[in-house]
Amino acid sequence: MPDMNTAATINGVVIDDTFAEAFPMSGTAIQVTADSEKWALEAARSFTGFATSVIACGCEAGIDRILPPEESRDGRPGVRILLFSMDRAGVVKQLGTRLGQCILTSPSSACYADLAGESEIDLGSAIRYFADGWQISKKFGDKHFWRMPVMEGEFLCEAKTGITSQGVGGGNLLFLARGSRQALAAAEAAVEAMRAVPDVIMPFPGGIVRSGSKVGGKYKGMMASTNDAYCPTLKGVTPSALGPEIGSVLEIVIDGLSADAVAEAMRAGLKAAVDLGPDEGALRIGAGNYGGNLGPHHFHLKDILP
Repeated sequence: MPDMNTAATINGVVIDDTFAEAFPMSGTAIQVTADSEKWALEAARSFTGFATSVIACGCEAGIDRILPPEESRDGRPGVRILLFSMDRAGVVKQLGTRLGQCILTSPSSACYADLAGESEIDLGSAIRYFADGWQISKKFGDKHFWRMPVMEGEFLCEAKTGITSQGVGGGNLLFLARGSRQALAAAEAAVEAMRAVPDVIMPFPGGIVRSGSKVGGKYKGMMASTNDAYCPTLKGVTPSALGPEIGSVLEIVIDGLSADAVAEAMRAGLKAAVDLGPDEGALRIGAGNYGGNLGPHHFHLKDILP
């Protein structure tokens, strides 16, 4: 249970004296381009589908940002994607599967490395055998690519991309409000601000999760279950973290390529929600943790106040 003391009150919004507890993750970044922004986004959205939590999805993935043609690798509209898993093997498996099923298949797409990590993992090299012997290896300077014939024409993919073990998953903010409308307004404002921060993603739908979880549960084999302390309908029947004025809670989970990136995103989101004020947004802002015993990264809200 988080410490419910108050770290500060800013613009009428109470900031809990607590911290978000986050975990080391391995991560990578890729860039997908296409003839139009529409098709770059179609490929990216397909790739990042069903990637909200490693608990059930095997990875956490999302769009870092949209790239204008002047910033992409081939002068076409592009999207930068981040993908995280608990270890290198998880990143390798999910990257290869999603690349083959979601980007190779998408009209006019090409795919490039977008992270200079500690080491490299296969990108195009993971799926080149789909070309059934017709794949062509090409090198331009120190860059290695695979050209694979497809019915539309050709799929170009860089051979490898970087991977880092310095990724962080599970940074979070909790928005406690009078009702669901205000909680959603606070969370939406925070997500919009966080999306301007590089090297982070918010992997849940629209960046927001309503079904926050705790570790374990009453049923055998459950890795996680509903965070009853923050469920408004359970006040009075469970040890609740909510006062009588709180009618709805929403959470944002943040993954980043570094702890600094996660902290910066949390700071931006906190400021956006505080600026909205308690009448239209959150009455309180907190964070989820497990007493500091499970994750080595502790993001104290008092240290990231706007």
